[in-house]
Amino acid sequence: MKLAVLSAILALAATPALADPVKLKVEGGVIVGTETPTAQIYRNIPYAAPPVGPLRWAPPAKLTPWTGERDGTKAGVSCMQTMRADGAPNLGSANGPMSEDCLQLNVFAPKGARKAPVMVWLHGGSHRYGAGWIYDGANFARDGVVLVAINYRLGPLGSFTHPALTKAAKPGEALGNYGLMDQIAALEWVKRNIKTFGGDPGNVTVFGESAGGASTLALMATRSSKGLYQKAVVQSGGGWGGPIKLSDKEAEGVKAAAALGLTDPTAEQLRALPAADLIAKVQGDFGPFVDGRLMKQTPAQAFAAGRANDVPLIIGSNSGEDSLMSEFGLGPAAVGKALPPAVRAIYAEEAAQSDEVLGRAVFTDRAFGAPARWTAAQAAKGKPAWLYHFSYVGSRFRPMVTRAFHAAEIQYVFEYWGRRTPLSMIKPDDKAMADLMHGCWVAFAKTGKPDCAGWPAYDPRSDQLMEFGAQSGVRTHFRKSRLDAQEAFALPTLELSK
Repeated sequence: MKLAVLSAILALAATPALADPVKLKVEGGVIVGTETPTAQIYRNIPYAAPPVGPLRWAPPAKLTPWTGERDGTKAGVSCMQTMRADGAPNLGSANGPMSEDCLQLNVFAPKGARKAPVMVWLHGGSHRYGAGWIYDGANFARDGVVLVAINYRLGPLGSFTHPALTKAAKPGEALGNYGLMDQIAALEWVKRNIKTFGGDPGNVTVFGESAGGASTLALMATRSSKGLYQKAVVQSGGGWGGPIKLSDKEAEGVKAAAALGLTDPTAEQLRALPAADLIAKVQGDFGPFVDGRLMKQTPAQAFAAGRANDVPLIIGSNSGEDSLMSEFGLGPAAVGKALPPAVRAIYAEEAAQSDEVLGRAVFTDRAFGAPARWTAAQAAKGKPAWLYHFSYVGSRFRPMVTRAFHAAEIQYVFEYWGRRTPLSMIKPDDKAMADLMHGCWVAFAKTGKPDCAGWPAYDPRSDQLMEFGAQSGVRTHFRKSRLDAQEAFALPTLELSK
């Protein structure tokens, strides 16, 4: 099954606004939301000025107040990204209107909340797709948690630089990592405003999946985000990216500008390029990078040196992360066939089945499983960390799928089935998994510990994780020989001593 279809199935739609209006005053003015029996919901709340014109490729600026009452009952736009022509959800489950003026967030608050724990969700989508409005936090609110889901700049609008932009920047001003800057600005907004919704600004958990998980790791490696959150959750966020520096990104920016007809542009000329052209024509890796100002080290370097923000951490990955291989242009069989004898010996069981099985297993371990285990071990030197492996396959997929594909865990974390999964297709064991996993995340938000099912904090000596699967439980030395080998191969490439 193609990733686009799987992603669309997981799209988490907005709750129908069949409720009474409610109002709150926040930074910027009055926002009108809706009230359900268990939650107050406010959508499309700006947290920074529109990043347009001279504010394109600039740090998020202070919001200008609006006049009158702002409608917070409907979803806002998505940030600029490639959308499907037929209107169906794209690889990040987004569809509908989009705009550069997209720095807004959605709040799901328990009715009558006072100092409730807060969770801030960073969506996935390869830093190119997705939106905060997709995700419904009503069940978190039902269980006493204020859920905030944000938009942040994507693609070349979220991660881009060029010598002309560097020259035009103010002394010491952060460069290039605009999506990461947006996430920090949203967390700052939460710290200043969340008390109005009944949330506790001193008990904030930042969590995300895929690109959102990678962003969470980047935040933990960024000193300026310290104090904006007290806990973190990384779902399929990788963590072993090599250093990409400002000079690398500037060289990419020069090539991109030339491809768009600008050989020696000014910052003003770059900012005048149509956003649609940038999204359609500029390719590359749009994740956080080491710009030397905002982000001075990779997450792996920060964790290895003990410099990451020290907060309790949940981190893990899924059994079928190989569902992403086509997104990276990797053929599983070709990958497996190209692996050297030393790797084939370590993965003897998979190699005996086929090159495809081998390639898929190595990709899953290298890109997600091994980095998660290693990061948990580094984090555990400070505040506690908890490691998980998600292998549960939903009942509707079992005839077709044998492993939990990338992003499959999201609907269980949110305990919400989305616009593409009719409730008639949800079986009791699906609901039981959602009850378990959602309960673990809620407990972590409330207490700093996922007090559920006997899940122990990670210790590399005992090497135990929680498997969320057909038979959930604690596993010891899970895939140890394979993950040990991945560390031996990967760690020397990450420049951890810098």
